[in-house]
Amino acid sequence: MEDQIILIDKPANISSFGVVAKVRGHLKAQFRHKIKVGHTGTLDPFATGLLILLTGKNTKKSSDFLKLDKVYEATLKLGFVSSTGDPEGEIQEYSVSGPRPSRPSSRSSGAPSRQQPPKSPKLNTLESTLASFVGKIEQRPPKFSAIKIGGQRAYKLARQGQDFEIPTREVEIYSLEILNYNYPELTIRCHVSSGTYIRTLAEDIGKKLGTGAYLTALRRTKIADYSVDDALKLADFS
Repeated sequence: MEDQIILIDKPANISSFGVVAKVRGHLKAQFRHKIKVGHTGTLDPFATGLLILLTGKNTKKSSDFLKLDKVYEATLKLGFVSSTGDPEGEIQEYSVSGPRPSRPSSRSSGAPSRQQPPKSPKLNTLESTLASFVGKIEQRPPKFSAIKIGGQRAYKLARQGQDFEIPTREVEIYSLEILNYNYPELTIRCHVSSGTYIRTLAEDIGKKLGTGAYLTALRRTKIADYSVDDALKLADFS
């Protein structure tokens, strides 16, 4: 019983490490000694959905789970961009000439802006744009990520304002399906390979549409054959 695979439906506003800590504490109280607990791939604090935890001897199998494909439901807000690709960053309106602050700059002369907001894409444009991303693509992971650059996490370097670039990597997009579209919000289902960043995918879709985009919500529903429908709620470990 100490060597388990535990499926958790992670709520928003808690880190993956926070989930691990809570489950570890619960198991320690249950078994009356410390149980080793690890996750098999993080979800950002704002994201929800399937988080697979391994306990005891099963923690040695974490690398096997990291290689599995995943399914997400992602909500994009078109017409805006974020410095982090998600709701936690600095949000700016997007114009045909590039992003601009959503609030007037203190340096503004007060003259009317000539920048025009992007037009809302039609459904057939969305469908063709999404189709262009299906298959093997080169993707550059976001600077606000846990990837190590020179031994340090990229997000730490980004928070320090350091200038660096993360190399591109090949990922595979198996399918992209529109679930709902009501401009400026677009919700899609993404079936992707391991290593795919949905934040980056959202930004790249926005660039190709000419509208800009960032994630307002992200939910992981499957990891290979493991489904969030079979997951436990974090409240079960209170």
